[in-house]
Amino acid sequence: MRISTIGYYIRQGFKNIRRNLLFSLASVGTIVACLFIFGFFYAVIVNFRSTMQKIEGNISISVFFDAGLTEDRINLIGEQIKTRKEVETLDFISAEQAWINFSNANYDDPEAARAAFGDDNPLSDSASYEITLNDVSKQADFVNFVESIDGVRSVKSSEYTADSISAMNTFVTYASLSIILILFLVSIFLINNTITIGITVRREEIKIMKLIGATNLFVRTPFVVEGIIIGLVGSIIPIVILYYLYDMILNYVVGRFAILQNLFAFVSVHDLFKVLIPVLLIIGTGIGFFGSLFTTKKHLKV
Repeated sequence: MRISTIGYYIRQGFKNIRRNLLFSLASVGTIVACLFIFGFFYAVIVNFRSTMQKIEGNISISVFFDAGLTEDRINLIGEQIKTRKEVETLDFISAEQAWINFSNANYDDPEAARAAFGDDNPLSDSASYEITLNDVSKQADFVNFVESIDGVRSVKSSEYTADSISAMNTFVTYASLSIILILFLVSIFLINNTITIGITVRREEIKIMKLIGATNLFVRTPFVVEGIIIGLVGSIIPIVILYYLYDMILNYVVGRFAILQNLFAFVSVHDLFKVLIPVLLIIGTGIGFFGSLFTTKKHLKV
């Protein structure tokens, strides 16, 4: 394809936008609104999942052993647990460390309490493994596996918390996908209308072009270019707005409410937008390309 032909397609695409400026602006505005909401939900979901991962990291499972179990057997149990893919961390807590942790958490003067007991450790049979998982939805299966290991006395886990986190993750994911799908269909519908009007306005011109030998590709491409331009412009605008808005909100929240950093795991602007920018550009141009392609295929039968 010659450069002059490509230039013709691009010029005609811009001309089509000018001819149907109102509908083109409506299409751009719709894509801007859709992608802005998409980007907003994406930012919420990413920060939500980051926070959930932080919470999941604090949900531990304690594995206690039968009384008198040898050190070799305890190590073997640890090796069996490590074979599970859902295991994130595994730490051994000795009986001595368990007593120190307990006294620190429950006595005003833990050193005096430990001195009172002397060498008599009241938690002498409380050595354990503290385990965190990379996916709390698999906690129930994991607990059943650990309980089946010979030498394990008991397993303590936060089943209700894990189930609540899994249910919340599922709800947020499906709700966001539903909203995104609706917005995507609305964008396709408006681009369809814009391209259809452009074809209707130029129907006589297209007929003449076809009569003098213009191919379907030659006639169709300017409309596809029009859709791509609309989609591209419609994706750049929300990227710029979201970038500055997210940066401003993040700096305000972190600077004004520093305590929230201990509760939430905020994603940095760089980490968020290194994914969001290409995603929005691909979605925007994809909506414009496929919306115009399907529309021209349907209506360019002249």
